[in-house]
Amino acid sequence: MFFVELKDIIQKHRLINLTPEIPLDHIKITISDVNRPALQLAGFYDNFDSERIQVMGKVEHTYLSKMDESFRNQVLEALFRFKIPCLILCRDLEPFPEMIEYARKNGVPILQSTETTSSFMAEIIRWLKVELAPRISVHGVLVDIYGEGILIMGESGIGKSETALELIKRGHRLVADDVVEIKRVSAQTLLGSSPEVIRHFIELRGIGIIDVKELFGVESVKDQQTINLVIKLELWDPNKEYDRLGLNEEYMDILGNQVVCHSLPIRPGRNLAIIAEAAAINYRQKLMGYNAAQELNDRVMGNIEQKRSSRQREYNQ
Repeated sequence: MFFVELKDIIQKHRLINLTPEIPLDHIKITISDVNRPALQLAGFYDNFDSERIQVMGKVEHTYLSKMDESFRNQVLEALFRFKIPCLILCRDLEPFPEMIEYARKNGVPILQSTETTSSFMAEIIRWLKVELAPRISVHGVLVDIYGEGILIMGESGIGKSETALELIKRGHRLVADDVVEIKRVSAQTLLGSSPEVIRHFIELRGIGIIDVKELFGVESVKDQQTINLVIKLELWDPNKEYDRLGLNEEYMDILGNQVVCHSLPIRPGRNLAIIAEAAAINYRQKLMGYNAAQELNDRVMGNIEQKRSSRQREYNQ
């Protein structure tokens, strides 16, 4: 199971630790959702997910401030007894004294943020979804072509890195070479990146390792990119029939998400970089509602129907 350490969340979101005496090393977050304990402050704990980060805003703070002090003590004691991972106060709200007391007693850190509650919750949920997303590593090359993430796959030595290098020379950006780490951020989004140790490097057989960032500049690399299209390079097989129209889309399953996939046969003289560029542009055209293959098919079928109607009129006359 993937997790994020609480101290990393504090550093990333610039939170103030109001209970520095409580150790943080053992606190790990495994759930991307967070909770505002509104019902819990009213005493309703059915289906309470105590493993989530708890966030309090102005509404919860005002509600607590209007309580009788003895009743507020009971409410807060019950909340902290669940051993929640942490409690975050937004809008620079100050904790109640008894809140600090029960936090120390149960080893629950209290943190503070300057952000509004809604903005903070939206940002931390988005960040946690990326950090805790299911992930795999695949052998391939990921390139940003005109803003579309193209994952180039194929057998070792087939020319993936050489294709990526040509694309970089043509102004596109390298994300990962050899190993691509893929995270499933949502049911529609796959995020690809490179392992830190080999980031910005390409291996070219016969030459060795080159540093793309140093050779071509910072504009030639990118740390992460959504994966929109897969291109599978394979050796030309004269006995295999390849799709020449593209009317029927092929898909590749990656972590449960279906990604459009093109199988590209390799023959001497084929410029793979230009083909990859065309595939990226064609993919974007389809997203915008224009399908060249379907347009050609409609023209051909319309022409056939027109000739059939013309022959029918001649026959009737």
